[in-house]
Amino acid sequence: MEHYDLIVIGAGPGGYIAAERAGHAGKKVLLIEKDNLGGVCTNWGCIPTKSLLNSSKLYKKALHSEAYGVTAEKVSFSLKKAMAHKQDTIETLRKGIAFLMKSNKVDVIFAEAQVTSPKTVQADGKEFSFDNLFVASGSTAFVPPIPGADLPHVLTNEGILQIEKLPENLVVIGGGVIGVEFASFFSAVGVKVSVVEMMDEIIPLMDGDFSKALRKSLSKVDFHLKAKVTKIDASSVYFEKDGAETALPADTVLMAVGRRPLTLGLETIGVDVAPQGIRVDEQMRTNLPGIFAIGDVNGKSLLAHSASRMGEVAVNTILGQPDRMRYGAVPWAVYTDPEAAGCGLTEAQAQEQGYKVQSASVPMRANGRFLAELGKKEPGMCKVVVDEESGLLLGVHLLGVYSSEIIHSAAGMLEMELRVQDIKEIIFPHPSVSEIIKDALWAL
Repeated sequence: MEHYDLIVIGAGPGGYIAAERAGHAGKKVLLIEKDNLGGVCTNWGCIPTKSLLNSSKLYKKALHSEAYGVTAEKVSFSLKKAMAHKQDTIETLRKGIAFLMKSNKVDVIFAEAQVTSPKTVQADGKEFSFDNLFVASGSTAFVPPIPGADLPHVLTNEGILQIEKLPENLVVIGGGVIGVEFASFFSAVGVKVSVVEMMDEIIPLMDGDFSKALRKSLSKVDFHLKAKVTKIDASSVYFEKDGAETALPADTVLMAVGRRPLTLGLETIGVDVAPQGIRVDEQMRTNLPGIFAIGDVNGKSLLAHSASRMGEVAVNTILGQPDRMRYGAVPWAVYTDPEAAGCGLTEAQAQEQGYKVQSASVPMRANGRFLAELGKKEPGMCKVVVDEESGLLLGVHLLGVYSSEIIHSAAGMLEMELRVQDIKEIIFPHPSVSEIIKDALWAL
């Protein structure tokens, strides 16, 4: 039986980053993956959706470029070519991850893994022992027991990324990040899109003002809020709202109501598993010595970058380096058109936690670069949330182009517990959209 310092199950952004970091530190590491390197993020999530969203944004820009002095004739969108670019991107990144594993001397096995005891794993017909095990098996799309949910035209994120022609009528069940991003893509390329969401507003993690503004900016999408899907048939999706039933025509349905963790039956060896995922502490340790759970499988923060950081925390822990996972400054982004991003507390959350809240919002069109590149009509804004008594920054929320590329600066500010006066002394490049954060703080 071959022995490893660390065995990692799952090669997503949590697993492969952990394997790379541990290999770089000189540990003997085995990475086990049942499908392709990169996990859901690279193959069925973050990367392919952003590739397609970029294609739709380019298409939209070409259609409306005359205002900027550029005339494009016979503009068209090719799903086949967009899908080919998406696939090429995926395969390039897979090769990059494989190179990282090889350069850090990480052994890789493509097989289903089974944890046979608190110290052994079985894969590819062999059994391996370990000092440490990182479970990074991720999550899968949750499909609720709605009548008709098993029909062939009802797809999850994996299925819809493989379609060969655009649907005529797409109904998205779920108004979270995944559902709204796909709604943004398909509506931009001419598909009739409806979103059915049970909650009062889309993307509940967002500040309420921003959820509403984003929904309004996606003007080609029909949103049905506070609505419950009751059944699906071959041609329609039925939902109830205010006691009345409505049927939406649908030749394709996207099921995007959430994710469920893939916990690999670890409760059979004594791991503490809850419905939301494997229970862990701040170092990602489970209740069994040497067994850690990182990423979606622990249900703490279902974001790729959270998983990567969890992997780093777990590696530092087995290396004897003090570290812990902190969730107060984890940024998030929605890659719709326009983009949205945020970090820290919303105004409502800050009030609930007892802060005396001071907030300010500034429209993006007040920003020089934003105005120069996008004009007066493009939606966008920045909101800052501050503790009035101490001046401590509590949250930053963005809507508009480049939001996803700016929000990490807010994460740094929150992580370092900067006050308003501290941030006012930072020099931002001009012209840049990032200046909007400083402008919003001066607007307090």
